[in-house]
Parts: sequence; structure tokens; C-alpha cells
Amino acid sequence: MKEQIITSLLDNDLYKFNMGQCLLHQYADANVVWQFKNRDAETRKFTPEMVEEIKEQVRAFCDLRFKKEELDYLKKACPWLSVDYISFLSIYHPQYDWFEISLDENSQLYLTVSGPQFLTTYCETPVMSIISETWFKMELGKDEYTAAEKELYKRTDEKIAKLTAGEWELGAFSDFGTRRRFSKKTFDVIIEKFTKANKGFKNSFFVGTSNVELAMKYGIRPVGTIAHEMIQTIGQGYPERNPAYSNKFVMDAWHKEYGTENGTYLTDCIGTDVFLKDFDKVNAKLFDGVRHDSGDPYEWGEKMIKHYESLGINTHEKTLLFSDSLNFDKAHSIRSAFKDRAKVAFGIGTYIVADTNVKYMNQVLKVVEVNGRPVAKLSDVEGKNMCRDPKYIDYLKRSIKWRMEH
Repeated sequence: MKEQIITSLLDNDLYKFNMGQCLLHQYADANVVWQFKNRDAETRKFTPEMVEEIKEQVRAFCDLRFKKEELDYLKKACPWLSVDYISFLSIYHPQYDWFEISLDENSQLYLTVSGPQFLTTYCETPVMSIISETWFKMELGKDEYTAAEKELYKRTDEKIAKLTAGEWELGAFSDFGTRRRFSKKTFDVIIEKFTKANKGFKNSFFVGTSNVELAMKYGIRPVGTIAHEMIQTIGQGYPERNPAYSNKFVMDAWHKEYGTENGTYLTDCIGTDVFLKDFDKVNAKLFDGVRHDSGDPYEWGEKMIKHYESLGINTHEKTLLFSDSLNFDKAHSIRSAFKDRAKVAFGIGTYIVADTNVKYMNQVLKVVEVNGRPVAKLSDVEGKNMCRDPKYIDYLKRSIKWRMEH
């Protein structure tokens, strides 16, 4: 094995811990299958050596445990996490027998993770980080890799200079890039650069990172709330439930767990329009805001503002968080469109952590099965959809269509 990539179980996104507590307390019976997908399979291949390195890195990840100082940090930084949940984390560790890893006949990585959702949820982000870094280190020659590192730092410095000069006005923005980072080393350097430069930005505020380990290291805010997996698991993984009401079941569980804490909801797992059917006045008041992750951001923003206004809610008190394939130009434009009508914030991933002369790893690791049943992500654009079973997609779409029409 080359140098170990994941050296701390805090090297993960905050929303994993938020979801993990809710799953432990309310849905410990949810058994899931995660499946890896390389969205650039036609042009980006894997070798047997890469797959063996990924296996070794995953084994090393599975040997990790939470340290006392890490759990103490979680208690302090995330007071909504309960005492019993922190105690659970003190004995938690990932297990290698959850994984199936191989090279398929098309020179693609076949990787699944199977087991209880409240245990396997912590594997997604670190494993994707391992895959990304391993591919770059083993595919690029030494000189090419060094050149990519230098270009990544150069572009970072140029962005910081423009933010300092006020050429972009982003308001509040955070890093959301752990899973697609170029490497752990470059990720660390970039977050440090943004943290140090933040005080000099004009009308832009680097408020934190989704990566809990780096938030702890640099004394910045860990950010994040919820992901698609939660909506798929709770809303679609139980046969007695109509999946067109997925968001209702998740919001109910979230309020039961956290009350008014952790209040940013992801709208697009089965489409924003059907989400709005369940986003009634109570939910709209309890959640601090909503997150955009697919589809046209301007149409989505207008739709959300119109919905809040229809409920008699002051939109200036609610946050529109945008997180779909953003760069700073796009974020500047979106903020200009909505800053006088609502709170606006951005979660920006690839553009911060993997913007170099080599394309980032366009990869996902998604829940595809819950309790033996297929589940699906049906975003506001077809390209982000993922499901193993076309028949289930048809069923889910028909369920949503019936609800929307009746």
C-alpha cells in the first residue's frame, strides 16, 4: 500500500453524523446496498493495480477508530448530537466484510457496500476520496501529477485574489468537496488558504467546510445537514409506504430527532415539485432553508420564493442554499438574482478542491437497495438519476404522477 489516505474517521462530511444519529435512533433496521458508478466510464478506466491499492486503502480505513479528542470536538462543535450517539461512535468502526471490490470486464471498478445503513453511511465519502486520489496517483506520471498539483494551487491563488479584490461577491460560501478532492494533501492546503484569506474577502465569506476533520484542524465551522440517501432509505425502503410521500416521512423523522436544529432540507431526491406538496407551513417554518442540487437554479429559486410567499412566510428569513456544479462566476450571478429577496448561500465542491488541468473524478456511490427493495434518486434532471431496476423507476414515477394529478 502507498501512503495511507484516510487517517481519521473525522475525514468525512458533517451530514453523515447528522444522518447517522437519526438512522441509529429511528431506522436501525434499514439494511442497504451502496453501489459505485464512474460517470466517465467511456474515457476513464481502472487497472488491476489500482483496484488492489483501493482494497488496501479500504482495509486501512476499516482499522480506524474515533479518538477521544475527535469525539470531544463533535460534542462541542455539534451540540445537537446526543450523548448516547457519541458513545456509539466511541465503539464504531467500519468493517471490510461490508465491501465487495473487483475489476469488471470493462476495466471499471466494481464496488459495493452492504450492511445496516446506520453503520455503512460513514463509508461513502472516505471511499470516494480513496478512489479519486488513488486513480490520479496511479494514472498520472510523476511530472504530470506534479504539474496538476501546481496548477491546482495556482488557480486557488487566482480565485483568492479575485475574492479579495471584490471581483466576485458570493456572500456566504462553504467547501463541499471532500469526496472529489484531488488528494488529501492538496485539499488540506486549499482549505488552509481560504481560511487564512477569508478576512480579506469583499462581500464574500468562507464560512466553513463539510469536512469535519479540517473544520477541527482550522477552527472553522463544519457545515451540512442531509443527503439523498436519507430520503431514499426512509421514504422508499419500506413497502407499506407510498414513495411519493418520501419527503413527509423524512421531515417527520428529522423533526422528531432534532426539533428546529439542522434545518436545511434537500428538495430534489424525487423532484422538487412533489417535495413542495409536503413542504407545508409547519415544515417551511421549522426548516431554516432549502438546498438546490439539480435543475435550473434560477427556476428553482423563483419556485421556492413563490412557495414561501404562498404560505405567508417572510423569505428574507429563509436560506436558499445552492450546491449544484457551481463555480464562482455562477455563484456570483445567482446571488445577484436572489440576495435582496432571501438569504443566499453556496456549497461549492469540485471547483474548490479539484480545479486543475486534469478533469476531476466524476463518480458517485449511491444507495441502490434498502431492505431488499430497489430505491431510486429522481433528481430535477435525468442525468443525475440512479437506480438498479427500471421497473421500480416506472413505479416511482407513476406514484409521483398520481399524487401530482390528484
